[in-house]
Amino acid sequence: MAREPLFDTLARQHWVVADDLIDPTLHEGLYQDCLQNWDTGNFHEARVGHQHSSSRESEIRGDSICWLTPGQEGSASNEFLLWTDALRQDLNRIFFAGLNSAEFHFARYPEGRGYKKHLDQHRAQPHRRISLVLYLNREWVDTDGGQLCIYSPEDVGRELSRILPRPGRLVLFRSDLIHHEVLPCAKTRWSLTGWFRSDRDYLRL
Repeated sequence: MAREPLFDTLARQHWVVADDLIDPTLHEGLYQDCLQNWDTGNFHEARVGHQHSSSRESEIRGDSICWLTPGQEGSASNEFLLWTDALRQDLNRIFFAGLNSAEFHFARYPEGRGYKKHLDQHRAQPHRRISLVLYLNREWVDTDGGQLCIYSPEDVGRELSRILPRPGRLVLFRSDLIHHEVLPCAKTRWSLTGWFRSDRDYLRL
C-alpha cells in the first residue's frame, strides 16, 4: 500500500492496516534485534496506567517490553526510528497533526497472554496521538491467535475488525479514539509498538 491511500483510510476510519510498507530486510533485522534484547535481559514486565501511577496487572496486560533508544548506528532499530521520523513528518504534512516526538518498544507476549480492551491515550495525558504496531514473527497463522481487535469509536462495545499479526504487517490508529485489545496467543508473539506524540523532547522515566 502506498502512503497516500494509507493516509486516506486513516482519515476516514481512524485506523488502517498495511502489509507492504516495511522492507523485508528491515523486518528481519528488527526481529533479530528483538530476540537479542530478550536474550540479553533487556525486557521488563509491562505495567498498566500512566508511568507515575502504573502497576503490574498480568491478567489485564501480559507482555514484556524493551524500549528502543536512538543512536545505535547501523542497527535495524535505528533504521526503523529514522523511517518512523519520516512517517511522522508525512503525517504532519497531510493532517497538520502537530506530532513532535515518538516512543517505541519491542513487545513479547508469551503463550496464553494478551491485553484487555483499552485506549492508548491516558486520562489527562493527551500527548499520544497516533499508535503504531508492527508484527515481527517470521510466520503466523489463524490458529496462533493474538489478533488485534479494533472497536468502533462511536460504540466501544462493537468490534470492527480482528487483525491477524502476520509478518511485516503494520497498523496505525488514532490513540485517542480507537479502543483495542490483544487476544491471547497460542505461541510467543513478538511485535514493535509505539506512539507519535504532540509534546516535544519527551523523556520516558
